[in-house]
Amino acid sequence: MVTLTIDNKRISVPEGTTIMKAAASAGIMIPHLCYLEGINEISACKVCVVEVQGKVKLVTACNNPVEEGMVLYTNSPKVRSVRRTNVELILSQHNSNCATCVRSGNCNLQKLSNDLGIIDVPYKKEIMEMPWNKDFPLIRDFGKCIKCMRCVQICDKVQALHIWDVQNTGSRTTVDVSRNRTIEESDCSVCGQCITHCPTGALRERDDTGKIFKVLADPEIITVVQVAPAVRTAWGEALGLPSHMATEGRMVAALKKIGFDYVFDTNFSADLTIMEEGSELLARLADPEEKRWPMFTSCCPAWVSFVKSQYPQLAGNLSTAKSPQQMFGAVAKTYFAQKLGVSPEKICCISIMPCVSKKREATLPDMYSAGGGRENGIPDVDIVLTTREFARLIRAEHIAPALLMEEAFDSPLGASSGAGVIFGVTGGVMEAALRTAYYCVEGVNPPADIFSDVRGFEGRKEASFQLGERTIRTCTVNGLGNARELIEELLRGEVSYDFVEVMACPGGCVGGGGQPILDGVEMADVRGPKLYQLDEKRPIRFSHENPEVLKLYEEYLGKPLGEQSHRLLHTHD
Repeated sequence: MVTLTIDNKRISVPEGTTIMKAAASAGIMIPHLCYLEGINEISACKVCVVEVQGKVKLVTACNNPVEEGMVLYTNSPKVRSVRRTNVELILSQHNSNCATCVRSGNCNLQKLSNDLGIIDVPYKKEIMEMPWNKDFPLIRDFGKCIKCMRCVQICDKVQALHIWDVQNTGSRTTVDVSRNRTIEESDCSVCGQCITHCPTGALRERDDTGKIFKVLADPEIITVVQVAPAVRTAWGEALGLPSHMATEGRMVAALKKIGFDYVFDTNFSADLTIMEEGSELLARLADPEEKRWPMFTSCCPAWVSFVKSQYPQLAGNLSTAKSPQQMFGAVAKTYFAQKLGVSPEKICCISIMPCVSKKREATLPDMYSAGGGRENGIPDVDIVLTTREFARLIRAEHIAPALLMEEAFDSPLGASSGAGVIFGVTGGVMEAALRTAYYCVEGVNPPADIFSDVRGFEGRKEASFQLGERTIRTCTVNGLGNARELIEELLRGEVSYDFVEVMACPGGCVGGGGQPILDGVEMADVRGPKLYQLDEKRPIRFSHENPEVLKLYEEYLGKPLGEQSHRLLHTHD
């Protein structure tokens, strides 16, 4: 142990502990901008400087270890002066139009500037502006970049895609798409992790809330909105709503108050996905010699994009089942449209997702099933909003969710099982599929939690289960860096599985790139258990028992993997 004094407080910490962590253990928070524990500890911003008694120069707290007998001051006059100067220099190259910034009120630079009392910048403003395709789901604002390198490190170390890199030198240094590519030319999966880890508004999702107000104002359009499982774990965070108040019922009530005609649950189509994807797995197991192994889940569009761009030779291993978002859209504009007696073009299908990649997924060529193909110009899903955009809608409509009475999802696309709920957390798709696969093989339901070995927030988790006479080898992976390691091992023949679930974002959709941002704090392990709690409370915990899904097959689809199901619910490339 190392004993030292920080701000007149004597503490002991393990040898090798950084000054930043040592101070935090004593309840002393040292300001910082670029720091992300274990990912970005490069002292790029120089905001975390502290004074060491007996030394002339200040040292950065994020990457300097403590020493025996050290006496530190985290907010001395010298520290405040240097810290203020460093922040002023950052502001001299930063577009400070906070009133029009998506991160206003949730920006570390804004808070730090306010805390330091900076009301004027004594240095000449030199703000870099560069063109960007504003139609792309991910938007970069060069004028707000503070060169902290977080986006570079997240993409390199966690997602292993290397989309971002440092460009130019000196005062013209900035961060841009690597290898002189445009974002469209890159292999970006649009996972959005760079957005959630950016301390300012330099990275954000394309804002589509204006489209919502336009369709809501059109009396000829029927608005149908679906809400993904992970959204209900986080929507209240962006509004300052306590967890016990941010219920599914108040979320539904808020959507109805905004003015959507029908509020449905993506959990419904998650159950539908299991019926199709689970049946596909069983079909492959019945003919193992003729099929490609392992079978990969296909619910996560960022993961699907990753496979197709990085390992196209494995694209055939992906399940052909569309994601719940897209299955919902296809059903809403066919089955539900018929029930209403309207044509598909009269329905505007809106998704609220914890994901930025869902915006791109909705525009892919195979996602125009309900209208008979892309040439007819009728997408299955018209508009995709992130959880953050949903919160902005609520604020724009001056809704106080805490005052709303809880309401239920509408029917017939609103019922769901506990299996559908857990889609939003890593391992959830795997567990839901196994619950139904077991029933299909054994003829009886298993104990609902028998497949809980797939749960956990480890980057990779292996398990084996008995289905009939066959042992099924499974693997659940979250984070694209972990996915790359897995695939490389598969290609080298070092591992072998039957069924693999991959979620691009760490922790699954609960940690998605469209979720509310708590700077420097990973929330997946907080949000994930909420979905398991909802699963336990559901009266139905198996996708194959969802009455509205069963009715959909009876009245319209026929059977899983049938002709109609294949046309609407599966990709064909």
